[in-house]
Amino acid sequence: QVQLVESGGGLVQAGGSLRLSCAASGLTFNSYATGWFRQAPGKEREFVAAITWSGGIIYYADSVKGRFTISRDNAKNTAYLLMNSLKPEDTAVYYCAAARFAMRDRNGYDYWGQGTQVTVSS
Repeated sequence: QVQLVESGGGLVQAGGSLRLSCAASGLTFNSYATGWFRQAPGKEREFVAAITWSGGIIYYADSVKGRFTISRDNAKNTAYLLMNSLKPEDTAVYYCAAARFAMRDRNGYDYWGQGTQVTVSS
């Protein structure tokens, strides 16, 4: 019943921007925190950003601070990840996830999307 669907990935040149969206259904979206994670080839899935249900508390990985912005629109049941100043090392499959509270630990999330590919060329 619960479904998270990411969109907005694609190919972009270094220095460019993308905005990822995570559309949720089957849950009370405004009661859940949203996390964004990414997994590059040959690497573990890593934390990117998280936001509480109210949007009042936000966490970012050090690697994306100042470049990425997480947000949400509870009325639309959608969370976003705006990625600016993209670097080749940002290339990964990006996943959104839902949990009752915001955290950095991927093991604490209850639901996951299928992922969307982000490729940043040099």
